[in-house]
Amino acid sequence: MDDFLKINNGVALPRADLPRVSFPRFFRLLSDLVRCNGYLVQFFVHPEGERNLLIAVARTSNLLVLTTEVEREFPSLTLAGGAKFNLFEREIAEQYGLRPAGHPWLKTVRYHANRTGRPDVFGNDYRADIPGNTPFYRVEGESVHEVAVGPVHAGIIEPGHFRFQCAGEEVLHLEIQLGYQHRGVEQLLTAVPFGRLPVIAEAIAGDTAIGHNLSCCQAIEALAGLEVEPGARTVRTIALELERIANHLGDLGALSGDVAFNPPAAYFGRLRGEFLNLLLVLAGNRFGKGLVRPGGVALAMGGAERSLLKAKLKETRREIGHVCDLLFGAHTVLARFEYTGAVDRRTADQLGLVGPAGRASGLEYDVREFFPTEWYGALPGCTNRVTNGDVLSRAMVRREELHHSLDLVERLLDEPDEPHRPVTAHDWRLAPEHFVVTLNEGWRGEVSHCVLTDGAGRIARYKVKDPSFHNWMGLAMALRNQEISDFPLCNKSFNLSYCGFDL
Repeated sequence: MDDFLKINNGVALPRADLPRVSFPRFFRLLSDLVRCNGYLVQFFVHPEGERNLLIAVARTSNLLVLTTEVEREFPSLTLAGGAKFNLFEREIAEQYGLRPAGHPWLKTVRYHANRTGRPDVFGNDYRADIPGNTPFYRVEGESVHEVAVGPVHAGIIEPGHFRFQCAGEEVLHLEIQLGYQHRGVEQLLTAVPFGRLPVIAEAIAGDTAIGHNLSCCQAIEALAGLEVEPGARTVRTIALELERIANHLGDLGALSGDVAFNPPAAYFGRLRGEFLNLLLVLAGNRFGKGLVRPGGVALAMGGAERSLLKAKLKETRREIGHVCDLLFGAHTVLARFEYTGAVDRRTADQLGLVGPAGRASGLEYDVREFFPTEWYGALPGCTNRVTNGDVLSRAMVRREELHHSLDLVERLLDEPDEPHRPVTAHDWRLAPEHFVVTLNEGWRGEVSHCVLTDGAGRIARYKVKDPSFHNWMGLAMALRNQEISDFPLCNKSFNLSYCGFDL
């Protein structure tokens, strides 16, 4: 552990301080760490001229960073360290044309040419109109059949392809292929004026506008030396919790609809609207865009807004309790939720699941408690009682987090009013040759942004990670040995982001 550098969430440091070791030592240290209850937060390449710097940010009870240099081909850590490296290594191969030799299932992540002009690792011709041209695993046998769903779906939904290998109704294997709407977000974040960074961050995943933008703004604040007033931190914390409440209500409504229990589905949908309207009170729009800005918030919360939020929380808390009792008290609902789509703790640990999906399988990790930002260090954590890894557990985690978030917002609103000024400036100067990583507990789980600046204070590398990057494989494992008719229910119980993954 001596080779790793312990770092703090949202604290910038000179890039020269990042420890660099030989690749064999990096390979051994990192694979050992991940096998011994360590998890990857970020794992990516940053080119330095002809050299390829590989940066790993890992977490135990601490945040740790370690770097090394890699050649065009390097031994795959997925073979030694397990599935936690899988998607990260595939992403590196796709972005920079570097081959993790021995990777057990090397295939595209988002289907785009690499950034370097090197020969494509996957042998694809990206000039051809063949999106999704990728190998899929096949189970052989006379009784085995294949079911393909998407990428074009029947509803208003983002594109993603699901391929099931089935024996009768039983799913033997589900493979998920995404990347159909790759937007080049990370490259865009290095090319635009600094004032555009929050606007782009808010659009990474529209239902996580606060979560992603807060991570972006905290990174800028660390690099620019900006101080945030206590009152502004209160508003930012409240906004993140309102985003969590609105989405958890929406998910419980979707789960109700998937088991044809329409009264709570309608009730949850109406309540979701109430909390989107509270974001409207704070931000001027129902998704919180334009609120969080480097140095604070763009709109101050005054006494009128504070009183309105208090009244609405008091009104809706009782309603949320009633509709949750209605859903979880129905034996027909429990019959569909219990033992469906189970991901046990060992599998969840091997995959590195985060957020409600990880906590539902018994992984006690919440960024708000482990690496708190804003006011979370002074606020109590949430306890999850049902952690069997099934649909019921994932629904119960949402129910518990709803009440916990309501408690946090009410507690913050009861604190003495801290006057704070709206921020408008965006001509920040970032520290040259610095590095920062930020983490926040978005409603799906760990959101992380990592920024490296060059010698002129420009952004040289911007790395984004949405929690869905960890959790899509969890959905695939949840379908093992399930009936294919349970896929919609399992899918809703994870409710992962396509665009947050596709970037």
